[in-house]
Amino acid sequence: MPRVQSKNLFNFQPQGFIDHDILALEKQMQDNPEAKAVSEKLKSLAEKDDKESVTEFVATMRGMTDAMLGGLGKQVEELLKAGEETIETEIKVPTDHDGKYDVTVHVYTPKKLKGNAKNAAYLYAHGGGAVAAAAAVMKPWLDYIAVVANVVVFNVDYRLAPETKCPNNVKDFYMAIKYVVDNADMLGIDPKKIAIGGDSGGGYICLGAEVLLAQNNETDLIKVAFPGIPMVDDYCFSDPAAMTNEERDTAHMMRGVWKCIANDMEKQKEDPLLFPGKASTEILEKFPPTIIIEAEFDMFITEATRMAYKLRAAGRLLEFIVIPGSKHGSYTVPMVKCFKTCYDAMKLAFEEYVHN
Repeated sequence: MPRVQSKNLFNFQPQGFIDHDILALEKQMQDNPEAKAVSEKLKSLAEKDDKESVTEFVATMRGMTDAMLGGLGKQVEELLKAGEETIETEIKVPTDHDGKYDVTVHVYTPKKLKGNAKNAAYLYAHGGGAVAAAAAVMKPWLDYIAVVANVVVFNVDYRLAPETKCPNNVKDFYMAIKYVVDNADMLGIDPKKIAIGGDSGGGYICLGAEVLLAQNNETDLIKVAFPGIPMVDDYCFSDPAAMTNEERDTAHMMRGVWKCIANDMEKQKEDPLLFPGKASTEILEKFPPTIIIEAEFDMFITEATRMAYKLRAAGRLLEFIVIPGSKHGSYTVPMVKCFKTCYDAMKLAFEEYVHN
C-alpha cells in the first residue's frame, strides 16, 4: 500500500515534569486511605493465578473504574452541556464468533447533524483494561467529541475479559465496524469518512481491530484510526528496572489484566490480536492510517512509542501526539489543562484527516 502522508500538525515538546494540577489531583488520591488500599489490593491480587483471586481482581478493577469515571462524568458542566446537544439512540450488532450475541452500540448524534445523509462516523472502544467499565459510562466525553468534532459517535459495548477472551473482544468491535460500513446509508454515514478509536484498554481493542482489518485486506474500510494511551504489548512482563516510574508502578496490575484477556498466554504470546505490537511488518503495512495519542508520563509510553515508530517505518503513521506533562487518563479530566490541549488536538485531527 502507498505510504500515508502526514500533515505534521502537531509538534508538542516534552517538558520533563508532570503538570502541577495533575499532581494535585494525584495527591488527593494518595491521601485517600481507601484509594491507597484499592491500589495495594490490585497489586497483591494480580500476582496470584487462582480462580478466587482473579475473580476478586476483576471485581476490584471494575469497582475502581466505575467510581472514577462515573463520578467525574456527571459533574462537569462542559460535558453535560454537550449531552444536551446530542441525541442518543441504540443499535444491536449480531455476532456469532463467541456464541450468538448482540453487541450493544450507543449512538450519539449531534442535533446539528440530524437528518444529514453523509455524516462522518467515529466508532469508539472504552477504556478499563478490556476487563472493566461499560460503554455507557463514557457518554459525557463522547457527547463532547461528537459536538466539537462534528461526528456521529458509535460507542461499542464490547464484551469484557475474563468472561470473553481474546480475540472475541476484538471481534466484537470489528463486527460493529463492519455493521456501520454495511449499513452506512441507513445510518446516515459517509462510508468514506469512518474513523475508529479507543483509550487504554480500548486503545488495545482499536489496534486489534486494525490487525483484523489488515489480515482481511479491509484497510480501506477505515479512513483513520485513533488508538489513545493504548495497551500494546507484553512490556509489563519485562525487567521493571528498565521501566519508567509509571510503568514500574503499574506493571503488576497490567500483568493481571493481560492474564484475564488471554485465552492461553503461552500459545498466544506472539499473536498480534492479543499483543498488536507484535504484528509483522507485512500486517503493519496494511494498517489503516493511524494517529497514536499518548501522554508524556503514561504507563504505556514505551510500548506505544515503539508501535508509533514501527507504524512510521511501515508508512501508516499519520501523527504521534504526546501530550506534555500528562499521565494516563489525565486528558479525560476537564479540570486540568491537558484536557483542552488533547481535545483541541483531536478536533484538529478530525478536521484535517477525517472531514477533509
